[in-house]
Amino acid sequence: MIFTLNDIALLVVVLLAGLVLGMMMSGRGKYKRAWHDEQAAHRQTIKDRDARIAAADARMVEMERRPAVVAPAAVAGTAVAGSAVADSDHGRDDLSRINGIGQTQETVLNEAGYHRYAQIAALNAEQEGAIEARLGLKPGTIAHEDWRQQAHALDTDTSRGGLFGRSATPV
Repeated sequence: MIFTLNDIALLVVVLLAGLVLGMMMSGRGKYKRAWHDEQAAHRQTIKDRDARIAAADARMVEMERRPAVVAPAAVAGTAVAGSAVADSDHGRDDLSRINGIGQTQETVLNEAGYHRYAQIAALNAEQEGAIEARLGLKPGTIAHEDWRQQAHALDTDTSRGGLFGRSATPV
């Protein structure tokens, strides 16, 4: 019987695969114990992750129950700051509808106590500067992008509830 080079290569591959499988199955359960240990470690990691998520959820619920804290440097001594805390319990406007405000900037504005379009529309120059510094914007960006006018238009708009800012058409 004559073996070709392909037959010899296939035989070597099969013998090596058998050797590797044999080594894995032997070892008096060493690899099986290692596998079970790895499974136990994975289960513990999953439990730890779930516990961290539950703790984070509990912290979020607790933070949502507390009244909003207004940063003194951003809105010190303004009448809008007091109304920001009062309005935070009654809901929030989607400030990201204002051109130039993204989701992260909206979050920062909410943390600063700005939740309503009326609050943005009532900003003065000092407050604009403080907000621009807090958001990391160039000075004059709020005035250039005309946030106050956009906020005023959105505040007076009665069709805010529709999809993509469109009013619902009666059927």
